[in-house]
Amino acid sequence: MVKAANPGGTTPGRRPDRRILVVGGGYVGMYTALRLQRTLKAELGRGEVEILVVTRDPYMTYQPFLPEAAAGNISPRHVVVPLRRVLDKCAILIGEATAIDHAKRTAAVRTLATDEEGAGPREISYDELVLAPGSISRTLPIPGLADHGIGFKAVEEAIGLRNHVIEQMDIASSTRDPAIRDAALTFVFVGGGFAGVEALGELEDMARYAARYYHNIKPADLKWILVEATDRILPEVGERMGKYAVRELRARNIDVRLETRLESCEDRVAVLSDGSRFPTRTVVWTAGVRPAPLLAATDLPLNERGRLRCTAQLTVDGVEHAWSAGDAAAVPDLTAGEPGAECAPNAQHALRQTKVLAENIAASLSGRPLREYAHKYAGSVASLGLHKGVAHVYGRKLKGYPAWLMHRMYHLNRMPTFNRKARVLAEWTLAGLFKREIVSLGSLEHPRAEFELAAGGRRTSQGPDGPLGSGDSKDGHGSPKDRPKDGP
Repeated sequence: MVKAANPGGTTPGRRPDRRILVVGGGYVGMYTALRLQRTLKAELGRGEVEILVVTRDPYMTYQPFLPEAAAGNISPRHVVVPLRRVLDKCAILIGEATAIDHAKRTAAVRTLATDEEGAGPREISYDELVLAPGSISRTLPIPGLADHGIGFKAVEEAIGLRNHVIEQMDIASSTRDPAIRDAALTFVFVGGGFAGVEALGELEDMARYAARYYHNIKPADLKWILVEATDRILPEVGERMGKYAVRELRARNIDVRLETRLESCEDRVAVLSDGSRFPTRTVVWTAGVRPAPLLAATDLPLNERGRLRCTAQLTVDGVEHAWSAGDAAAVPDLTAGEPGAECAPNAQHALRQTKVLAENIAASLSGRPLREYAHKYAGSVASLGLHKGVAHVYGRKLKGYPAWLMHRMYHLNRMPTFNRKARVLAEWTLAGLFKREIVSLGSLEHPRAEFELAAGGRRTSQGPDGPLGSGDSKDGHGSPKDRPKDGP
């Protein structure tokens, strides 16, 4: 590996007295760096400290707004926050940390240029490490899931899913085969947490609205199925509100299957543990998350679930100069009243942990004592579609329109930067005045496709099913034997 003497735009040949390496540009990474650049403003100005943020994407995604982006209520570019604009006093390096040797205070980072350079990953040294790579989808060895499943953690997945749903309605409207039509109009969501329920609720609302513009599709023709392995959905809002959410979804003709698992989705057929079989071209997987694989490529202590063992001061347990919070960290919950309890890996804790984390890092640099993180869980809010929701906040239970309004106001308040808050609010206002947009822009994912075809080349883009189609091949054209010989 090559040594990175100037990894993030610092003065060539000059190493800052302290380099704080932040791995990850999500909730924890962005907010910690943002608070640090404010707290250490004088030190940054004098060149005594450098904050280097290594992130795969140049933006932070505000994930609670992904369902609304998928439904078209919010523009995709307004649910992401550009890191270079917000972290203007930090150095931003677009890349992926592949390994960390904390004993040597070095991180191996693969950037967009390393493959072209042919020199291997860059080795970046640091003095303080903030490890916040977040989490990835927790998948199971279910036949067909890797080939046909659709995730819902990134803005690209949310927009791709919106395009896919509308394209399935186009397929159903134009086909003469009843079996193809039935599969195209069947949508299976696996996982009854926030992501699955909110995505299903928003997309069902959108598709039901869009059906009025199809001459041969009625809302009743669409089949929506929610599969949950436990006996309840939305456990964070409490048992009573969870049961209300089930009743609300079933009243909208959504098939909610509790204590049921997905056993296979091969050959465009979703097979459930209760024996049901549903031909479908859409399987959305939102059944939990697991720690990022990077954590296993470090010499830092992990717990049995693969998360970093941390103290209440947000330091990595038994290790100096290493910090973490959020999804990657197993942080003791001092308010739980029981030994061994840990903070839930959710946005509410992550956001509040970053304030303590940044203060403690600044305190450690100046030799001041650290403070512990303690926050009692306030409750949760969830949207079930336009004007519908559930909430359990500070012991109060809300449902319907009041809960939906609270959901919007809470997340608007938590959205980073005034710029994004104003844009989201403006879009909500316009959405209330004008009709929904029901256009699929799936071709944006492959902008060179038409030019390649015009230039006499082979069409290398996905077909009308798009990359998210649950066909037997990645291009959505069915099985390889069914593809034209000159196809991809």
